[in-house]
Amino acid sequence: MSAPALYVGAVMHRRLAPRRHRFRYSGFWLLLDLDDLDGLRRHTRFLSHNRFNLFSLHDRDHGDGSATPLGAQIRARLTAAGLDLGAGSIRLLCMPRTLGHCFNPLSIYFCDDAHGAPLALVYQVHNTFGGRHSYVIPAGPSAVHRQSCDKRFYVSPFMEMGLRYDFSVTAPDDRLVIGIRASDQGAPVLFACLTAARRAVTDAALLGRFLRMPAITLKVIAAIHWEALRLWLKGLRLVPRPQS
Repeated sequence: MSAPALYVGAVMHRRLAPRRHRFRYSGFWLLLDLDDLDGLRRHTRFLSHNRFNLFSLHDRDHGDGSATPLGAQIRARLTAAGLDLGAGSIRLLCMPRTLGHCFNPLSIYFCDDAHGAPLALVYQVHNTFGGRHSYVIPAGPSAVHRQSCDKRFYVSPFMEMGLRYDFSVTAPDDRLVIGIRASDQGAPVLFACLTAARRAVTDAALLGRFLRMPAITLKVIAAIHWEALRLWLKGLRLVPRPQS
């Protein structure tokens, strides 16, 4: 079991078409071993699993939204994709629930086999309409995971559905870099990048993050709507949400 880690950094988005648009916001994320969530109290009093705290991880905020243990859910997704995790481990990178509120535009599950070798990455995307979708992509032994998939989930009302995602993700270490390129028939439309430095999870570290960003997930929701307004003012047309 791996100790929880705190990653402090920033997210940058750069849109290339049909209008140029760029923003950057500071943030922080947690990397948590899903097999050791009940052991979080060994590291800090301010982070809990499935109960209220300054910061917490609730299973229903992730996966399929049910109360089924999150580790079991991801293992089932891997099995459905023909991937056998066996006695391997799953680490979740996400923003924590803060004083009862949670929203993660993107969370990533790093799935390693019993020998510690990367087996797959699961990218879970949430939109502001209450939807969620997971992309399960096998991983190789490289320290930088370069993966691709077709877009299958409506996220931004200013992005078409027929896009291709290319991911570049470093294995979580002292630093973490996540790059995403969205392309339309090979032409780049948007670049997104998360860069962060690792810190230990302690009472002082979490309290310090809270004092600097006391409502981080509310900040994310506000930023999404603010940037959407800026895009609309630049003349971008709305892409209708597909009927499910």
